[in-house]
Amino acid sequence: MDETAATAPESGAASRGFGAALSFSRWLLAPFYLLLVVGLAGLLLKALQEAWHFITHVFTATEAEVILAVLALIDLTFTGSLIVIVIFSGYENFVAKIDAGTSRNWPEWMSKIDFSGLKLKLISSIVAISAIQLLKAFMNVKGTSDRDLMWYVVVHVVFVVSGLVMAWTDRISGEGGGGKKGKGQPAAP
Repeated sequence: MDETAATAPESGAASRGFGAALSFSRWLLAPFYLLLVVGLAGLLLKALQEAWHFITHVFTATEAEVILAVLALIDLTFTGSLIVIVIFSGYENFVAKIDAGTSRNWPEWMSKIDFSGLKLKLISSIVAISAIQLLKAFMNVKGTSDRDLMWYVVVHVVFVVSGLVMAWTDRISGEGGGGKKGKGQPAAP
């Protein structure tokens, strides 16, 4: 009996230490989010390069080339938005809360999106990016093989179906609606 009493405080301390180590491990994600900021900066440079190319060739380009250039800028913008969603929502959900009071221009959605909402925003952005790629392929149908067009369509349909399935499963599980109680859902116990 003395032996059990002597090991109980030690196991409690070990358990607290292990829990603290696990809790601290979430900070290992912080460098990933910083690397995404670097990726966002690289994407900005690519967008500036695309914009420069667009501006310098706009008067000699055909209508289809102008549309393709604009679609490329939209695609880069959607991708940048996707990165921002992942950075802020991921950091808030998995690392630490961000004090929204430090900036008066803080978007309201950033502090209210939960993991379910993050998944749906991500898949929505991916579907939009895929749609832009598909539209670009159809705008350049003469320069795109039938096989490539087929794969663009297949990939896009897979993303759309995946998004619908995720939204449906979130709705069934009661996680949809940004953490708010939806219609017909029972009140929390």
